[in-house]
Amino acid sequence: MLRDPVNYSISDDKINSLNEHSQEHGVILQKVLEEAHRKITGQHDILERMLIGVMADGHMLIESVPGLAKTLMVKTMAQIFDADSVRIQFTPDLLPADIIGTKIYRGVSKSFVTQKGPIFHSFVLADEINRAPPKVQSALLEAMQERQVSIHGDTYVLERPFLVMATQNPIENEGTYRLPEAQTDRFAMKLVVTYPTKDEEMKIIEQNASSEPSPASPVTSTGKAVEMQRFCEEIYVDGVVSEYVADIVRATRYPGEYGIKDVDGMIEIGASPRASIWLVRTARARALLYGRGFVTPEDVKALAHDVLRHRIIPTFEAEAQGMTQDSMIDCILKEIKPP
Repeated sequence: MLRDPVNYSISDDKINSLNEHSQEHGVILQKVLEEAHRKITGQHDILERMLIGVMADGHMLIESVPGLAKTLMVKTMAQIFDADSVRIQFTPDLLPADIIGTKIYRGVSKSFVTQKGPIFHSFVLADEINRAPPKVQSALLEAMQERQVSIHGDTYVLERPFLVMATQNPIENEGTYRLPEAQTDRFAMKLVVTYPTKDEEMKIIEQNASSEPSPASPVTSTGKAVEMQRFCEEIYVDGVVSEYVADIVRATRYPGEYGIKDVDGMIEIGASPRASIWLVRTARARALLYGRGFVTPEDVKALAHDVLRHRIIPTFEAEAQGMTQDSMIDCILKEIKPP
């Protein structure tokens, strides 16, 4: 029987049942990853976390310098799930109606009808989201949090799966707008894409030097994705794992209480309870990806940086000392021992 050393307070029969179903779904998810890697060289960790985000039903903020295939990765994931997708290029002159839609007057019928915007797609790629002004960025808030939009007083539900995958360039400041904290907190994870290795870059050159690359092949459907999302909510999380999550998140607010001296006084605002929720939900998705019906502390630890880095606001002193959110999370994970 596949079982973690942690003392879970659940029957063996229930664990076995969850493991059996998780392994079935895990086979499909591994095929999804294989197809993604067929189209994209390297970036194994990022592709895995994108898939975890899809299974956790959480929106993702993807950050990197230009040219590291952020847009391609999102498009590839949509193609693999055979999902209807849309790319919204965020620009300074974009209007909220350009995203959610508006009412238009039909002269023939002499009435107003709703013209739905591109937000009514399963996979929404918000490309260079930080190039649009705050008014436009806030238009995504209701859609991302409530999974619904309001157009001139009428409310429309966004059908599952609905995922916003936003990209942003961290180095260009001209013509960009800082994402509000309320907007940033809506993203389940913030993924940071790094440069490929030399061997990976040589392979990228070979793959793209001649012909136009073909699209990724569908591996599963959006209906199956929703089924796996719902099963993901049943993955077992023991009380000791929940306590581990709570300690990690609370340590971002009160590091002194946990004896984390290197971080004490370096965090202006710590992570909210939404971080605890998403740390558990993404940990469940990671367990599903690896064919387990239960969450281990290692699942939590593996995803802590992605869930927390955009929810921690450092002090001026921390920035002056060159301390990043990731280094703070490293200190916290070092001191908060897993069960």
